[in-house]
Amino acid sequence: MNAALIVIFGFLLLSLYLGIRAKKGKDMNLEQWTVGGRGFGALFVFLLMAGEIYTTFTFLGGSAWAYGKGGPALYILAYISLSYILGYFFLPLIWKYAKENNLMSQPDFFATKYKSPFLGIVVSFVGVIAMIPYLILQFKGLGIIVSEASYGSISPSFAIWIGAISLTIYVMVSGIHGSAWTAVIKDIMIFAIVIFLGIYMPFHYYGGLQPMFEAVHTANPTFLALPEKGLGISWFISTVVLTVLGFYMWPHTFGAVYSAQNEKVFRKNAIVSPLYTLMLLFVFFVGFTAILQVPGLKGSEQDLSLLRLSVKTFDPWLVGFVGAAGLLTALVPGSMLLMASGTSLAKNIYKVVVPSATDLQVSKLAKYLVPVVSLISVYFTLNGGNTIVTLLLMGYSLVTQLFPCFLFSLMKNNFVTKYGACAGIIVGICIVTYITVTKTTVGTLLPSLPQGVKDLNVGVIALIMNITVLVIVSLATRNFAASKKVEPMENIQTTMIK
Repeated sequence: MNAALIVIFGFLLLSLYLGIRAKKGKDMNLEQWTVGGRGFGALFVFLLMAGEIYTTFTFLGGSAWAYGKGGPALYILAYISLSYILGYFFLPLIWKYAKENNLMSQPDFFATKYKSPFLGIVVSFVGVIAMIPYLILQFKGLGIIVSEASYGSISPSFAIWIGAISLTIYVMVSGIHGSAWTAVIKDIMIFAIVIFLGIYMPFHYYGGLQPMFEAVHTANPTFLALPEKGLGISWFISTVVLTVLGFYMWPHTFGAVYSAQNEKVFRKNAIVSPLYTLMLLFVFFVGFTAILQVPGLKGSEQDLSLLRLSVKTFDPWLVGFVGAAGLLTALVPGSMLLMASGTSLAKNIYKVVVPSATDLQVSKLAKYLVPVVSLISVYFTLNGGNTIVTLLLMGYSLVTQLFPCFLFSLMKNNFVTKYGACAGIIVGICIVTYITVTKTTVGTLLPSLPQGVKDLNVGVIALIMNITVLVIVSLATRNFAASKKVEPMENIQTTMIK
């Protein structure tokens, strides 16, 4: 066993220990397991939400796009920074409403706002379907990190199984408490490693940042600019808009909001978090450095650029710390995704269909569903070949379909009905699914359009259709909805959405 592997497994055992120990002294009912008893302060909420944002996508996907795409990779920096503006205004409102209504999951919010348990079911399905690609992203990244950092002594498949089993154990035992404590180590590690790599690599190979950019520019003069076709300016803007709107629509991110002690936490974090986002620049620097130092990586192999460069540059023990940091970027968001999936399925689908289920039964089911979702994700991870950024963008296209009815729900005089909200989401999801399966683009649908229109992110097209259907159906059913009385939860299994 080489030094790198010892370091990586040391941090894996440490995270597992912290995850399990986090349960100590707590009655792990559904509220404690899911939202931490709504008792997390500013630091824990910051680390927890950063743990969901700075994932293997940041660690591997960011450097991969800098390596393979160049200028278009900057969309990552743009959308994360802009998203905090929405968070400053929206998250306190979400927290306040959740506390007043004792909400525990994202579907709870929509079901309560629109007085429709069926809408909660729809939102649950959307969330779980979107979180599967995101979980695949984490497992895929974990397999790459451990395999590369171990110099090939552990296969990606074996690494994925180890990570999935570890995640499943501490999520079932400690829930969000385990995720929060692991996030503390993760953020310290990822911050130190990324800053070090982003500074050391360009200076080690080129003598500085400017010489690095000059070398890349000499090799490919157009590499750092947005191309005229494909990933051009219209793609950049539409993708940033799509991902900004979907940023807080992820079920695990939305649900983490409930864990805060008070609403002031979010405004403090929104002020500080954009500075933390600058860490992404150092990830890009590593990717740019790798272009000429580990050339020839194509397709999904580009996800290996950061690790291949690290293996080429450092001794095994230091590669182990790089791998350990990457490992933690998979464990923290992966645990939140598993927990959010289990909670949504148990509380917002099973509890609605079987209203006689007790809180204890729902809590147990939520935990038992964690290994089920984990196994499904592992299966698709081992049988899929999409790149990390592609998986994330697909998930974003799905969760962003929840944003229109979320935005309207915050209005004092919301004209949107539960029928319109359901119809809009379903239409948007169907379009995203069709696009994903057929690999359709705006250009293939309407080849005669101007290039700028053809390059639009197709998720935006789905969002526009979503809003259109939402408005039309809401206006058509407004009077009908007003005349209907809210149905009691115990009767919903037979009436659903009359």
